[in-house]
Amino acid sequence: MYETVIGLEVHVHLKTKSKLFCGCSTEFGNEPNSNICPVCTGQPGVLPVLNKKAVEFGILAGLAVDCKIAKHSIFARKNYFYPDLPKNYQVSQYELPLCEKGSLEIKIDDKTKKIGITRIHLEEDAGKLLHAIGSQELDYSLVDYNRTGIPLLEIVSEPDMSTPEEAYQYLTNLKAIIRYIGVSDCDMEKGSLRCDANVSIRPAGEKKLGVKVELKNMNSFKAIRDALNYEIKRQEEALNSGEKILQDSRLWDEKSGTTVSMRSKEQAHDYRYFPEPDLVPIEVDDVFLNEMKKNLVELPDTRKNRFIEKFGLSEYDAGVLTSEKVLADYFENCLSYFPLSAPLYTLIAKQLSNWITTELLGKLNAENKDISYSPISSDKLAELIKLIADSTISGKIAKTVFEQMYKEGKSALEIVKSQGLIQISDEGAIEKIVDEVITENQKAVAEYKSGKQQAIGALVGAVMKKSKGKANPKLVNEILKRKLQ
Repeated sequence: MYETVIGLEVHVHLKTKSKLFCGCSTEFGNEPNSNICPVCTGQPGVLPVLNKKAVEFGILAGLAVDCKIAKHSIFARKNYFYPDLPKNYQVSQYELPLCEKGSLEIKIDDKTKKIGITRIHLEEDAGKLLHAIGSQELDYSLVDYNRTGIPLLEIVSEPDMSTPEEAYQYLTNLKAIIRYIGVSDCDMEKGSLRCDANVSIRPAGEKKLGVKVELKNMNSFKAIRDALNYEIKRQEEALNSGEKILQDSRLWDEKSGTTVSMRSKEQAHDYRYFPEPDLVPIEVDDVFLNEMKKNLVELPDTRKNRFIEKFGLSEYDAGVLTSEKVLADYFENCLSYFPLSAPLYTLIAKQLSNWITTELLGKLNAENKDISYSPISSDKLAELIKLIADSTISGKIAKTVFEQMYKEGKSALEIVKSQGLIQISDEGAIEKIVDEVITENQKAVAEYKSGKQQAIGALVGAVMKKSKGKANPKLVNEILKRKLQ
């Protein structure tokens, strides 16, 4: 029997307007090599100037995962050659990083586990190679330096994860935190979040770590989970057949569902780190650190627990609503239109939660959009809920109104008034319709009187049909039962 040891290195593009050491734009999707200058392309004689906002974002990220923020940290040169690294070294942090010794909690099968975070440090990104393989003329590669120098935050976990599912949950929680504090959009399709996974296995109970393998080229959390599952199985089969595990970097091939060796894995000494002579140390005093702490927003887990306790939501509903800050803000903005007492407040909160998670997110997800693209603003959804709560419209009519709100962006009240959809709550008017239905449905009446309680459903349905869905369902039930008795 073997046990698995997993550690993750997550690289996050910081959402700054300019690069880490120059004023070039970080905007994604521009023409190749249009966001470059002598500094980020490593021309002779240039000097880097540190982007203060990147440092602030790095500190915010460290605070969000309970890291110790270094009062003194420095940059170093990490020497290695890649075609997309124009200086032939990367400016990073090594011995004295910005943040150290943090942690992040995950939950698997109702069990909570704390994953240690070794360090968080700043570094500059490399460029991007574009390969033209098998062209009619020659195989060749092109390099785009637009990405070179974009500020990266590298978040290195302790080797505390023991299953691919734990790694998946760690990444999910980390991404939610990073997006909540607003330091990155974490868009994997744009390369704003990238992850390398280190995985090894060892005999169960063994203390010494096995030979680790680094997995690269994974473009989704699902791919990371799949690659880890494959690699664990590959290493187990290799050891069982007497083979040795080689320390290497492997690419994940999603088409074949396998990992492929890319190169032997470098050690830290291979990079020949030494302090960057052109950059002064980063000094963080207590005043600056306290200002950063004030900018820290309520984090996903804390907000989720508050939604459960304050609004009486289920753990699932609270989890969905707090998965993105913009979604949680939308929900609370809706609730702000209901200054109600506690018991009724929780009822409204649950109703709002259902409309958002089921109706609104259902439509947005089908269009691959998030809540920020909702054609129904929070105040308009609140108005719809109010119309249901005060019996102006029924729940059935509300769904029709919602559909039109989503398509046309109109307010609920505007649609209700223009189409005459106001719910009938006049007892006399409903009683007249009930009398007609009883006369026309004697079979259902007889079944109800003979003890078949569910027969009243057919009668209620007939009343709602005659009233075109406008009759107040509660009054319909009350009047029907009174008359049938």
